[in-house]
Amino acid sequence: MSHENSNAVSTRSSIPRLSYTSATSDTPLLGLPIGDMFDQTVALYPDNPALIVRQQQIRLTYRELQAQVNQCARALLQLGLTKGQRLGIWSPNRAEWCIAQFATSKIGVILVNINPSYRLNELEYVLKQSGCRALILAPEFKSSHYIEMVQMLAPELSTCEPGQLQAAKLPALTTVIHMGTHEVAGMYRWSDMMALGHEVDAVQLASVQRQQEFDDAINIQYTSGTTGFPKGATLSHHNILNNGYFVARLQNITNQDKMCIPVPLYHCFGMVMGNLGCITHGAAMVYPSEGFEPLAVLQTVQEERCTSLYPRVAQRAKPK
Repeated sequence: MSHENSNAVSTRSSIPRLSYTSATSDTPLLGLPIGDMFDQTVALYPDNPALIVRQQQIRLTYRELQAQVNQCARALLQLGLTKGQRLGIWSPNRAEWCIAQFATSKIGVILVNINPSYRLNELEYVLKQSGCRALILAPEFKSSHYIEMVQMLAPELSTCEPGQLQAAKLPALTTVIHMGTHEVAGMYRWSDMMALGHEVDAVQLASVQRQQEFDDAINIQYTSGTTGFPKGATLSHHNILNNGYFVARLQNITNQDKMCIPVPLYHCFGMVMGNLGCITHGAAMVYPSEGFEPLAVLQTVQEERCTSLYPRVAQRAKPK
């Protein structure tokens, strides 16, 4: 062996490489990004029901959901969002939440889950601490008027073009998208944002999707904690995809199942055990209402013939 070749071998062998061990499991972990897993399921079950959102009267097959997800992913690319940047979502359970979850997974944008119950100081903290460049929000939920609250944090919205925000309190945030139908100064409507997807072709999206690795960070979830501000936990495709897959597998979920998901999507119970548990097995995600409503859950289970239910457990009152 020549000296030159010897050095080349030595250099290659010194490059650190990742390795995995599966311990005692007979079933290997899923080793692919969430967007690729979603597309594989669509290819297998294109005409199966994928998403049913009762309060919005939305019913999508896997093929139809994929079209919405891809359109959203292309729109986010057109807005200039790139891999590793953060997009916050502040909303109760809606179709847009699910679409954004899978769209961001295809382009490597890290989805930041924001608790729908957050007050103004908590919202400001999470947006700043995570460095969100974009924010998708519902107009309101219960007594919280999200659009007004964001306008209070970023009054600069009233005089800027959509996507051009420069806010003193939220220096990283440039783009705000609301799910309503009315125009709001400085914000895109969801429909306006989705229309931007026509400016990016499928080839470009596919190229970006191929750049994603399953060990990449893709989600930040904030723990409430008992003292101080919430703490952000950064999770990878590998983390949450396998979590959802194996939990649903233990429940024998198949492509013939419909899962009623009344638990909040911002929490791992909803977006991981629910959404990812379903798409890894070809099951249908069923949202009975924006927030937990017992009667809506029971009606949904009966009328949609759900085979699985993730119940919300009431918290015990603290002893006085």
